[in-house]
Amino acid sequence: MKHKKIMIIIIILFIILILCLLYTIQSFQNPSGRKVLIIQNNNIIQKINLSSEQNQEIKIQSPDGGYNIIKIQNHEICISEADCPDQTCVKTGILKSENLPIVCLPHKLIIRFAEEGEA
Repeated sequence: MKHKKIMIIIIILFIILILCLLYTIQSFQNPSGRKVLIIQNNNIIQKINLSSEQNQEIKIQSPDGGYNIIKIQNHEICISEADCPDQTCVKTGILKSENLPIVCLPHKLIIRFAEEGEA
């Protein structure tokens, strides 16, 4: 009898673990709309629909004279080059999650997925 209870608890814990894993995977996937906002100094400077956008590079000038080069390729977006000292924005790689934007603090630039009604 004790053995059955332990097995039931293990099965329940396993199911909970699987559900948590599925939720985590879903939260890190791209939103269905695939619409992205490029924001600088808290102003939306460009709205992009990755589903229909052509491969291209966009150079964004910073008011302080710096720059970021944003690369759109195969319906994905990243910062491929920047003249900021730490290169965190470049190291972030491709925008994958609505919970983790690409940020360049020195140039006050943010690339993130648009929320409902934003784009």
